[in-house]
Amino acid sequence: MKIDPKFVIKVAGTLTVIALVTAALLGLVDGVTRGPIAEIEAEKTRIAMSAVAPAGSEFTDKLEIPAEAIEAAAAQGGKVMELYGVKAGGYVMKISASGSQGTIVMMVGTDANKAITGISVVSHAETSGIGTKVVGNEPNDAGVGVLDQFVGMSGAGSLVVKKNIVPITTATVSTKGITMGANAALAAAEAMG
Repeated sequence: MKIDPKFVIKVAGTLTVIALVTAALLGLVDGVTRGPIAEIEAEKTRIAMSAVAPAGSEFTDKLEIPAEAIEAAAAQGGKVMELYGVKAGGYVMKISASGSQGTIVMMVGTDANKAITGISVVSHAETSGIGTKVVGNEPNDAGVGVLDQFVGMSGAGSLVVKKNIVPITTATVSTKGITMGANAALAAAEAMG
Protein backbone atom coordinates (compact mmCIF):
# COMPACT_ATOMS: atom_id res chain seq x y z
CA MET A 1 0.00 0.00 0.00
CA LYS A 2 1.37 3.34 -1.05
CA ILE A 3 0.65 6.48 1.00
CA ASP A 4 -0.05 9.66 -0.90
CA PRO A 5 2.57 12.36 -0.07
CA LYS A 6 -0.18 14.99 0.04
CA PHE A 7 -1.88 13.01 2.82
CA VAL A 8 1.35 12.87 4.83
CA ILE A 9 1.82 16.64 4.44
CA LYS A 10 -1.80 17.26 5.47
CA VAL A 11 -1.47 15.07 8.61
CA ALA A 12 1.90 16.63 9.52
CA GLY A 13 0.46 20.11 9.04
CA THR A 14 -2.58 19.29 11.19
CA LEU A 15 -0.41 17.87 13.99
CA THR A 16 1.86 20.92 13.82
CA VAL A 17 -1.11 23.28 14.19
CA ILE A 18 -2.47 21.23 17.12
CA ALA A 19 0.96 21.30 18.81
CA LEU A 20 1.31 25.07 18.32
CA VAL A 21 -2.19 25.78 19.67
CA THR A 22 -1.57 23.48 22.67
CA ALA A 23 1.78 25.15 23.40
CA ALA A 24 0.19 28.60 23.18
CA LEU A 25 -2.60 27.56 25.56
CA LEU A 26 -0.12 26.06 28.04
CA GLY A 27 1.91 29.26 27.91
CA LEU A 28 -1.21 31.31 28.56
CA VAL A 29 -2.24 29.14 31.52
CA ASP A 30 1.29 29.37 32.93
CA GLY A 31 1.26 33.14 32.58
CA VAL A 32 -2.10 33.42 34.34
CA THR A 33 -1.32 31.00 37.19
CA ARG A 34 2.37 31.78 37.88
CA GLY A 35 1.66 34.83 40.08
CA PRO A 36 -1.08 33.27 42.22
CA ILE A 37 0.96 30.08 42.69
CA ALA A 38 3.99 32.14 43.78
CA GLU A 39 1.79 34.04 46.26
CA ILE A 40 0.42 30.78 47.69
CA GLU A 41 3.95 29.36 48.05
CA ALA A 42 5.15 32.57 49.72
CA GLU A 43 2.25 32.39 52.20
CA LYS A 44 2.98 28.71 52.95
CA THR A 45 6.63 29.61 53.57
CA ARG A 46 5.63 32.50 55.88
CA ILE A 47 3.33 30.19 57.88
CA ALA A 48 6.05 27.52 58.13
CA MET A 49 8.60 30.13 59.26
CA SER A 50 6.21 31.48 61.88
CA ALA A 51 5.73 27.95 63.22
CA VAL A 52 9.44 27.56 64.01
CA ALA A 53 10.34 31.02 65.29
CA PRO A 54 9.30 32.81 68.48
CA ALA A 55 5.83 34.36 68.33
CA GLY A 56 5.76 37.76 66.66
CA SER A 57 9.07 37.25 64.85
CA GLU A 58 9.77 39.27 61.75
CA PHE A 59 11.79 37.82 58.89
CA THR A 60 14.10 39.11 56.20
CA ASP A 61 13.61 38.31 52.55
CA LYS A 62 15.25 35.14 51.30
CA LEU A 63 19.01 35.35 51.80
CA GLU A 64 21.81 33.97 49.69
CA ILE A 65 23.14 30.81 51.32
CA PRO A 66 26.88 31.11 52.08
CA ALA A 67 29.07 28.30 50.72
CA GLU A 68 30.37 27.50 54.21
CA ALA A 69 26.79 26.98 55.45
CA ILE A 70 26.05 24.65 52.53
CA GLU A 71 29.21 22.66 53.24
CA ALA A 72 28.58 22.50 57.00
CA ALA A 73 25.00 21.25 56.48
CA ALA A 74 26.17 18.67 53.93
CA ALA A 75 28.75 17.37 56.42
CA GLN A 76 25.80 16.59 58.75
CA GLY A 77 23.82 14.88 55.95
CA GLY A 78 21.41 17.70 55.12
CA LYS A 79 20.93 20.34 52.46
CA VAL A 80 20.04 24.00 53.04
CA MET A 81 17.42 24.83 50.41
CA GLU A 82 16.36 28.32 51.59
CA LEU A 83 17.61 30.75 54.22
CA TYR A 84 15.85 33.63 55.96
CA GLY A 85 17.01 35.88 58.76
CA VAL A 86 15.00 36.45 61.93
CA LYS A 87 15.20 40.19 62.66
CA ALA A 88 15.56 39.61 66.42
CA GLY A 89 18.51 37.29 65.70
CA GLY A 90 18.89 33.82 64.29
CA TYR A 91 17.74 32.11 61.12
CA VAL A 92 14.99 30.03 59.62
CA MET A 93 16.13 27.46 57.07
CA LYS A 94 14.37 25.09 54.74
CA ILE A 95 16.39 21.89 55.09
CA SER A 96 16.15 18.54 53.35
CA ALA A 97 17.38 15.25 54.80
CA SER A 98 16.83 11.55 54.10
CA GLY A 99 13.96 9.80 55.86
CA SER A 100 12.89 6.18 55.68
CA GLN A 101 10.97 6.49 52.41
CA GLY A 102 12.58 9.52 50.76
CA THR A 103 13.42 13.12 51.45
CA ILE A 104 11.99 15.02 54.41
CA VAL A 105 11.81 18.78 53.84
CA MET A 106 11.53 20.82 57.02
CA MET A 107 11.75 24.37 58.29
CA VAL A 108 14.17 24.73 61.22
CA GLY A 109 14.45 27.89 63.28
CA THR A 110 17.53 28.85 65.25
CA ASP A 111 18.02 31.77 67.63
CA ALA A 112 20.95 34.15 68.08
CA ASN A 113 22.58 31.60 70.43
CA LYS A 114 22.37 28.95 67.70
CA ALA A 115 19.78 26.85 69.53
CA ILE A 116 16.75 25.36 67.77
CA THR A 117 13.54 27.36 68.20
CA GLY A 118 11.33 24.91 66.31
CA ILE A 119 10.99 22.36 63.53
CA SER A 120 8.07 22.03 61.12
CA VAL A 121 7.87 19.45 58.34
CA VAL A 122 6.97 20.93 54.96
CA SER A 123 6.86 17.74 52.88
CA HIS A 124 7.76 14.07 53.22
CA ALA A 125 7.17 10.57 51.88
CA GLU A 126 7.25 8.74 55.22
CA THR A 127 5.17 5.61 55.80
CA SER A 128 1.59 6.30 56.81
CA GLY A 129 0.93 5.40 60.43
CA ILE A 130 4.62 5.00 61.24
CA GLY A 131 6.87 7.78 59.93
CA THR A 132 3.90 10.13 59.75
CA LYS A 133 3.80 10.00 63.56
CA VAL A 134 7.24 11.62 63.60
CA VAL A 135 6.57 14.32 61.00
CA GLY A 136 3.17 14.94 62.62
CA ASN A 137 4.90 15.65 65.97
CA GLU A 138 3.12 12.87 67.85
CA PRO A 139 4.45 11.95 71.31
CA ASN A 140 7.62 9.89 71.35
CA ASP A 141 8.38 7.08 73.80
CA ALA A 142 9.01 9.72 76.52
CA GLY A 143 5.61 11.35 75.91
CA VAL A 144 6.99 14.50 74.23
CA GLY A 145 6.20 15.57 70.66
CA VAL A 146 9.00 14.23 68.47
CA LEU A 147 9.65 17.64 66.90
CA ASP A 148 9.13 19.55 70.16
CA GLN A 149 12.03 17.78 71.88
CA PHE A 150 14.51 19.64 69.63
CA VAL A 151 13.55 23.09 70.94
CA GLY A 152 16.43 24.61 72.90
CA MET A 153 18.99 22.08 71.68
CA SER A 154 22.27 23.24 70.16
CA GLY A 155 25.60 21.90 68.98
CA ALA A 156 25.82 20.59 65.42
CA GLY A 157 26.41 16.86 65.41
CA SER A 158 25.53 16.50 69.07
CA LEU A 159 21.95 15.38 68.46
CA VAL A 160 21.82 11.58 68.37
CA VAL A 161 18.79 9.30 68.31
CA LYS A 162 18.57 7.08 71.41
CA LYS A 163 21.21 9.22 73.13
CA ASN A 164 19.60 12.64 73.57
CA ILE A 165 16.80 12.32 71.00
CA VAL A 166 13.94 9.95 71.90
CA PRO A 167 12.32 8.26 68.89
CA ILE A 168 8.96 6.66 68.38
CA THR A 169 9.89 2.98 68.59
CA THR A 170 8.45 1.96 65.22
CA ALA A 171 9.75 5.08 63.46
CA THR A 172 13.42 5.31 64.39
CA VAL A 173 14.59 5.94 60.81
CA SER A 174 12.15 8.84 60.38
CA THR A 175 13.35 10.28 63.70
CA LYS A 176 16.93 9.94 62.45
CA GLY A 177 15.96 11.90 59.31
CA ILE A 178 14.58 14.77 61.40
CA THR A 179 17.68 14.62 63.62
CA MET A 180 19.93 14.77 60.56
CA GLY A 181 18.06 17.88 59.37
CA ALA A 182 18.32 19.47 62.82
CA ASN A 183 22.07 18.82 62.97
CA ALA A 184 22.44 20.24 59.44
CA ALA A 185 20.58 23.42 60.41
CA LEU A 186 22.71 23.85 63.52
CA ALA A 187 25.89 23.33 61.48
CA ALA A 188 24.76 25.93 58.92
CA ALA A 189 23.88 28.44 61.66
CA GLU A 190 27.26 27.89 63.34
CA ALA A 191 29.06 28.35 60.01
CA MET A 192 27.32 31.68 59.46
CA GLY A 193 28.44 32.94 62.87
